[in-house]
Amino acid sequence: MANPKQVSNFRNLNQDIIDELITLAFKEDIPYEDLSTNAIYQGQAAQVELLAKEAGVICGLDLFQRVFFHLDPEVQFESWVRDGDRVANQETLMVIKASVNTLLSGERIALNFLQRMSGIATATRRFVDALEGSGIKLLDTRKTTPAYRPLEKYAVRVGGGYNHRYSLSDQIMLKDNHVAAAGGVKAAIQAAKAYAPFVKKIEIEVEDLDMVRAAVEAGADIIMLDNMDHDTMEEAIAIINGQAIIEASGNFTWDNVTDYKDLAIDYISSGAITHSAGILDLSLKHLKVSE
Repeated sequence: MANPKQVSNFRNLNQDIIDELITLAFKEDIPYEDLSTNAIYQGQAAQVELLAKEAGVICGLDLFQRVFFHLDPEVQFESWVRDGDRVANQETLMVIKASVNTLLSGERIALNFLQRMSGIATATRRFVDALEGSGIKLLDTRKTTPAYRPLEKYAVRVGGGYNHRYSLSDQIMLKDNHVAAAGGVKAAIQAAKAYAPFVKKIEIEVEDLDMVRAAVEAGADIIMLDNMDHDTMEEAIAIINGQAIIEASGNFTWDNVTDYKDLAIDYISSGAITHSAGILDLSLKHLKVSE
């Protein structure tokens, strides 16, 4: 077995928010006590292994550890992987040493966080691998689990993707209903330019070539080509002709995205990498109680 690694840190994440999520998870899972564990617990020390039960990309190891530290600050970890590593089926990723109570009471919460984040990182990496060689960057969206956005967007980065805006306060992004409310593409962009600080870029979602032309004429910084087929997208790119950053969105998957790799797209955004990602199957196994 290789030498233990230091797992990655959650960079640029608000640790108070992370601790609040862990606290809420414990309130949900152990409102009074862990009846099952307390019925057998006699103060023994023990160790257990974190095992991958399928291949994927691991993500969330710091948070996984932080859950156990919530119960006992003296927990010990030996990790052979770090966030972003590809893991194999049946690979031992980490050994955790603590009391039986700490290991059993923290198990499900820690795994829930780790499996969800690893599932997103795995889905993202699969998408990024499909785009390899094209120069197109993969973006996430705001289609995240409420309150869990910091974790899910972190998982996208670990998987090799990039974050789109974090919140509505970050950027002006005019979607179909904004355009309808403003009375058209040009009117929406003009209103945005009049309102926004000059340092804020203006992105607009367009659905046909007439909207593309209007967005270019009005001076949009980023034009999102929404739900266009390959040929229509190719025409739209020719109309834009380098006058705006191009983002494409709408029903892309890792299976069909290769059909668009020949196009001069800067970014592809996908909500599926967060809202439809499954979990990575992980488990705590081989618990051994010290004699």
